[in-house]
Amino acid sequence: MEKYQEIERSIIKKFRKDIWHNFVKAINDYELIQDNDKIMVCISGGKDSFLLAKCIQELIRHGKVNFTAHYVVMNPGYNETNRKLIEENARILNIPITIFESNIFASVANIDTNMACYLCARMRRGYLYNKAQELGCNKIALGHHFNDVIETTLLSMFYGSEIKTMMPKLHSDNYPGLELIRPLYLVKEDAIIAWQKHNELTFLNCACRFTENNQTLHISKRSEIKQLIKDLKKVNPDIEYNIFKALDNINLNCVLGTKKDGNYQSFLQDYSQGGQNE
Repeated sequence: MEKYQEIERSIIKKFRKDIWHNFVKAINDYELIQDNDKIMVCISGGKDSFLLAKCIQELIRHGKVNFTAHYVVMNPGYNETNRKLIEENARILNIPITIFESNIFASVANIDTNMACYLCARMRRGYLYNKAQELGCNKIALGHHFNDVIETTLLSMFYGSEIKTMMPKLHSDNYPGLELIRPLYLVKEDAIIAWQKHNELTFLNCACRFTENNQTLHISKRSEIKQLIKDLKKVNPDIEYNIFKALDNINLNCVLGTKKDGNYQSFLQDYSQGGQNE
């Protein structure tokens, strides 16, 4: 059996409950993939996006939905070592990647630390949407997982002063007809790490040229949130699930205000009409 076949088998067999089941559940629960979809699967070089690509391949082979996929790597300016690692992993995993070039890292290299990551993310998204249109795709699949969702929620609360989360799918505002989907939405990062270790795979962690040249950068806010959740789990093992579930169980009778499409509504608007009762 080839290495890639062993890796595929591990997803369906050993990690069926923690990865495959949750991958399929997210697709079904959130209606992420339909017949005749043409999906651009974005591979950054990390464990999450490579696992996503393998799961998509398995779904095409064994699923009931008829769709096609393009496996795309955007090169924002990786050094040669990192680029070769991505290409080697694609070979090991038997993923037919297409690499296209951009100059994002060079564009943000001299920008202030606080803005570089934000601008890099915005520019990446633009390049990816343009590439998807070029390929005739109607959906873009990203490798964000369960932990990304709850971390984003807490980041929004602690540093953005609002309650919002990373959605399982989104319509593009600037590219009509394109949707962004997150099929690993219910897959926990611990399961992805276990899959990686089981198959003895080495992926990129952070290939950013900016951090390569700034090793003394302060710990990121997301890293702080990761550590906070880790500490909270020692007291409450269900903390991750509870945070996630809370976003699907919002009691609008007990919030001070809500915002939709930029329009804010205070609880006082309903309260004045007798809408707030014990």
